[in-house]
Amino acid sequence: MFKIESFSLGPLQTNAYLLIAENSSDAIVIDPGMNPGALVRRIQSLNLNVEAILLTHAHFDHMGGLEELRTLCNCPVYLHDLEAEWLTNAKLNGSANWSQVTPPITAEPAEYALDEGQQLKLIGHTFTVYHTPGHSPGSVSFLCGKELFAGDVLFRMGVGRTDLTGGSERQLIDSIRTKIYRLADDVTVYPGHGPKTSIGAEKSSNPYVPA
Repeated sequence: MFKIESFSLGPLQTNAYLLIAENSSDAIVIDPGMNPGALVRRIQSLNLNVEAILLTHAHFDHMGGLEELRTLCNCPVYLHDLEAEWLTNAKLNGSANWSQVTPPITAEPAEYALDEGQQLKLIGHTFTVYHTPGHSPGSVSFLCGKELFAGDVLFRMGVGRTDLTGGSERQLIDSIRTKIYRLADDVTVYPGHGPKTSIGAEKSSNPYVPA
């Protein structure tokens, strides 16, 4: 379908994903985190045509490399409207509160807004948007075939924290149970941090949100 390459970026080891179409140089990037040098070099080495940058949410560790990537690739950015102001506001995206990790980070606004059920036609495939709040109000997950890019909603044997701006434990659990857990067990989950997992594995073993 497409090749998936993962890059663990920045001091918080945030997963950025580079999706490359088969038999083509077309690609998209999901969550270009801080210190994106490895990702930039890979895009340049393959001379890729990056069609879009998708953000699962706008916490600083997921958008720290956004402006560098956007300038390099001259492509649009997609983000849920509930976090539209977060890119331009270091306090909202959290970077102003983590001075031990980073100076304040800001970026230009996203070109396109994401919403529940939206279908994005990119690199020859259709990506369905699921609004999955809880970790943050505008958190989304992207499903294409049997691949789910879940940001910081669901991890391998874990879930996203809910003590940051706009977080809600109730919403997070609801997002996982009513949207993510309703996907097929063989769907692979690519989280914002740590190793990939599957819907079936989390439904059977996740200690925070049992099925």
